[in-house]
Amino acid sequence: MEQVFHVECFTCITCHARLRGQPFYALDKKSYCESCYISTLERCSKCSKPILDRILRAMGKAYHPRCFTCVVCNCCLDGVPFTVDATSQIHCIDDFHRKYAPRCSVCGEPIMPEQGQEETVRIVALDRSFHVNCYVCEECGLLLSSEGEGRGCYPLDGHILCKSCSACRIQDLSAKISTDC
Repeated sequence: MEQVFHVECFTCITCHARLRGQPFYALDKKSYCESCYISTLERCSKCSKPILDRILRAMGKAYHPRCFTCVVCNCCLDGVPFTVDATSQIHCIDDFHRKYAPRCSVCGEPIMPEQGQEETVRIVALDRSFHVNCYVCEECGLLLSSEGEGRGCYPLDGHILCKSCSACRIQDLSAKISTDC
């Protein structure tokens, strides 16, 4: 510290323990014994232990790199893309999608990007969500699409139908109504 001390004056600034022959730390030209120095260090937001080496900062908090992990799978997120939920819980991207992605009303699986992709297509019809490959006519199984003639969705009474199946159902309903009168 480029200063000269009497032996009895070379003490820890905090606890006043003598530092001669002991490990000490100089911080802002003040000397600290090891335990007092450690108490000045930032503490990890997860484990609450002092951070002695590299500090990882995320969301305004300090972490040991090994403590910055996904709340679901516990994988280390140091240098890896991550996201947080509404309660500020840290998730890896895959677990976040698995937990919060909308579910397909046909297969029940989450609608999330394929491995290596960042986006996916979700079809919403009658307030229900569908994977592209699960968006089929409930009657005949024809894959529905917004492209191509007759491949669109023609909903009827809460059912997802293709054009021809919808027309058949309307015709059947019309015939039943006319016979009831």
